[in-house]
Amino acid sequence: MQSYIDNDILSCVNTLIMQGLDVVDFKTFGYMDLESRRPLLPDAIYRMYSNTKIVTSVGAMMLYEQGRFGLDDPLSDYLPEFADLSVLRADAQSLDDLEPTRSPILMRQILSHSAGLSYGFIEPTSLVDQAYLANGVSPLGETKMTLESLCHKLAQMPLAYQPGTSWRYSFGTDVCARVIEVLSGKRFDAFLQDNIFAPLGMIDTGFYVTEEKRDRFITMYAPVDLFDPMKPGMTKADDPLTGQYTRQPEFLSGGGGLVSTVSDYLTFIRMIVNQGEWRGVRLLKPETLKLMRTNQLAEGVGVQFPMWDMAGTVFGLGLALHETLSADDPAGAANEYHWGGMAGTHSWMAPKANLTGMCMTQRMPGFWHPFSHEFKRFAYDLASAG
Repeated sequence: MQSYIDNDILSCVNTLIMQGLDVVDFKTFGYMDLESRRPLLPDAIYRMYSNTKIVTSVGAMMLYEQGRFGLDDPLSDYLPEFADLSVLRADAQSLDDLEPTRSPILMRQILSHSAGLSYGFIEPTSLVDQAYLANGVSPLGETKMTLESLCHKLAQMPLAYQPGTSWRYSFGTDVCARVIEVLSGKRFDAFLQDNIFAPLGMIDTGFYVTEEKRDRFITMYAPVDLFDPMKPGMTKADDPLTGQYTRQPEFLSGGGGLVSTVSDYLTFIRMIVNQGEWRGVRLLKPETLKLMRTNQLAEGVGVQFPMWDMAGTVFGLGLALHETLSADDPAGAANEYHWGGMAGTHSWMAPKANLTGMCMTQRMPGFWHPFSHEFKRFAYDLASAG
């Protein structure tokens, strides 16, 4: 990891390895910012981006446990705007080539990115993403949207495919956040604070960084060449003192809005690894977590991005599942479950190997960067060596 700092590819990175519930290794490398070269703090604050999705999914499944919704309930039971949707035909040449949905979007499909929604930026030349962009629907940068207005906009646009028939990364988890608001009667940030952050003691996790904590907020950088991740050099992408995370946002993104620390997120991950309970606080039942780690996709459907086919990977309720190993995968990676964030915040849990890893930086984009894959390989090698 130090070589990435030395070669001016990453400004910072931390690594953490846990066996069982015990942290056996934690290291920090690099700097809070390249301008001052202040060493990376152990309690530094990170933009978590899509690691937020696991938190939101846990919150939704807490309401599921309470009987507030069923996984096969139509989404429109809770958000009526999602009734009577249209779908782009498989051979669509324009946004007018539509057909009605053959079945409603189900709650399990929202949690597993199989509802037919999209994200508006991952495949910008596609018809569905062009529709999103034309309607100002994008998770990138500051936005005037709210969870409620987002859902109304999404419901006015065509689905990318018939619900349940494929997988596409999407605003699905933001829709889950809006369902949480409707069912709980609370704003999404208040629900998370009352039901997850406060009970677990996650004191530095939220949707923005207060003034007294900004000296712990890492500067985020972008590579000088987006298409060459190993080319040295970085440019500032978000300033911790003046950027968008310095104030309460209007859009409380359940798909990517949280900031957090290694300590806070480790507490959350320990709760998951420990079957839904940590330090006397139970958020979920073991059987609910088992359900979250069960594939929800149709037969033959896997997780795939335009730039990255995640071989052998399917999706549960808020978690990716490494279901089929390749020849290069360690045996302990079977049934590993995980997700990460676009700026390079990764976490994965491997029950067969009794191993958990976290590896985080602040580089946009950093999700498909090789540093995290190298760390994971090293962690598995160390674990297998005893």
